[in-house]
Amino acid sequence: MNIGFIGLGNMGNPIAANILKAGYSLKVHDLSAEAARPLLEAGSSWGDSPRALAEASDIIFTSLPGPPEVEAVALGEGGIIEGIRPGSVYIDLSTNSPTLVRRIYSVFQEKGAHVMDAPVSGGPAGARTGKMAVMVGGDEEIFQKCKPVLDSIGDKVSYTGKIGCGSICKLMHNCINYGIQTAIAECFTLGVKAGVEPEALWRAVSEGGVGRGTLFSNVLPETYLQGHFDPPHFALRLALKDVNLAISLAREFNVPMAIADIAFQELTMALNRGWGDRDSRVAMLLQEERAGGVEFRVPGAKKQ
Repeated sequence: MNIGFIGLGNMGNPIAANILKAGYSLKVHDLSAEAARPLLEAGSSWGDSPRALAEASDIIFTSLPGPPEVEAVALGEGGIIEGIRPGSVYIDLSTNSPTLVRRIYSVFQEKGAHVMDAPVSGGPAGARTGKMAVMVGGDEEIFQKCKPVLDSIGDKVSYTGKIGCGSICKLMHNCINYGIQTAIAECFTLGVKAGVEPEALWRAVSEGGVGRGTLFSNVLPETYLQGHFDPPHFALRLALKDVNLAISLAREFNVPMAIADIAFQELTMALNRGWGDRDSRVAMLLQEERAGGVEFRVPGAKKQ
């Protein structure tokens, strides 16, 4: 099987190297020929353009900064669309717009070619070691055909649904990540200003339930994902008390706590529903209502 790879930056270069190590014939392209040098020395060949690379490949990968670059490489002059053969597969590893990915899918479909979005999570270190999540959207039959190649770049390759679903999962993953990061910044700055040494605070948080990941590995699978809030792991009224104490401390030390304020408002609204003695995750139902009655349930979710 001939593989083409476009975009040899911090992520693309090590990902392409792992494909090569897995024994596939690899042709590469990048705006910088110098970026391809290690791969060429390791046995890959050079494609003069995205079009030329697509003409010679059964599967074409891109790993690019964002939607403008993906659109230009996939659909622009000299792009993949001009060279891809019927039956070939284009897989975009970039963190991309689901709307753009779906449009590219439709355009390629007219040429008898397939498209999947497969954004990755694991950073440059994961790209080097192959310890990455790969979130794949597209036709399931094509996913199964390409899975052996995808397994060469990540140890957690999952099929997420139709085209665009991989990109949606990646965007949700990153938004959760940076929302948590914002809350961490609030609480770390407050803790230090209130008198705790940074190392002691870091140790206390990292050794507690937050640092041990119990929310995702234990609590959510047993409560919110099942829709089970009784009996509680931790009662909502107690959670409200704790967040209120933290906000009171923040006011005492003049530290803004925007995320904590939102959490307090959510817990208060849930308390006003009469949910005080239910598990504190019951407050998450409020957002389901605001989203138009969306339900997020995973009946088979288990503790990790």
